[in-house]
Amino acid sequence: MKNELSIFYQREYKDRLFKFIFGRESDESKRWRLQLYNALNGTHYDDPDALKINTIENVIYISMHNDISFLIDSEMDLYEQQSSQNPNMPLRGLFYFSLLYQGYINENKMNILSNHLIQIPTPRFIVFYNGPDKKRDSWKLKLSDAFIHNDDSGDFEWTATVLNINDKHNQTLYDNCNPLYDYVKYVGRIKANLKSGMQNEKAIDEAINFAVEQNFLQGFFEKHRARIRSMCLTEFDEEEFKRVCRNDGYIDGKSEGLAQGRDEGKKEKAEEAAIALLNENIPPETIAKCVKIPIERVLELQATMAITSSC
Repeated sequence: MKNELSIFYQREYKDRLFKFIFGRESDESKRWRLQLYNALNGTHYDDPDALKINTIENVIYISMHNDISFLIDSEMDLYEQQSSQNPNMPLRGLFYFSLLYQGYINENKMNILSNHLIQIPTPRFIVFYNGPDKKRDSWKLKLSDAFIHNDDSGDFEWTATVLNINDKHNQTLYDNCNPLYDYVKYVGRIKANLKSGMQNEKAIDEAINFAVEQNFLQGFFEKHRARIRSMCLTEFDEEEFKRVCRNDGYIDGKSEGLAQGRDEGKKEKAEEAAIALLNENIPPETIAKCVKIPIERVLELQATMAITSSC
């Protein structure tokens, strides 16, 4: 293989399970991400060390998502896992690849002011989606969809390809990548448990036990049980937070107060949102970050609720 480089993007929050499986420097993780690359591209590379990992830190507009990018055979692929619909992925991809290309140009001592055309890897942005929309196998998101004025010229475009990795979608991909299959089955087990009425912790614990019994990822779940549990609790707490907010109209533009949150009246709306989320047992730290009020105020509200309920 030529020009073999892989770049791993790390966020400020705790790792997601997808990154923990495919993005570490362990021998098993190297094998798994090579299997994933081969399954996506129909290739048969057999050298896991061809995919090297670097880290880009402190990128703005980032929350609870982890991206893996591969530069292989003059192609730079960036992979990201998403559990909710995000139409802004092309814009995010534009930010990501801008940083990746800067690193590539600097590393290869290229001169962007040269009279000669410099050659850069072809970009490819893949989003692995396992959220609630299970109707399609794949779809394209385009940057031009976000332009204020409609532009069909195609003069400037950036695309994210979304692959649905819910069960019964993209079966060929699972058949060619057992690690992805095991990941999908495990996450699907958690979601089925939650749908049956289990609380987050019980749903995750049962799914981990199931993964251990089924020997998913050759003992990976047994070896990293505590770490996986912590990551999944963080992920599904955030998903629950978003679900509650949407149902109660606090995000997605349904509540002007929380969406803007800039004056005293909107502060009241934010506190109402915090109380609703406390009633759903969302952690105070998560609430404080998401509704953008101090953690101290969230704890005060929690204490007031406890006093009121005991009376």
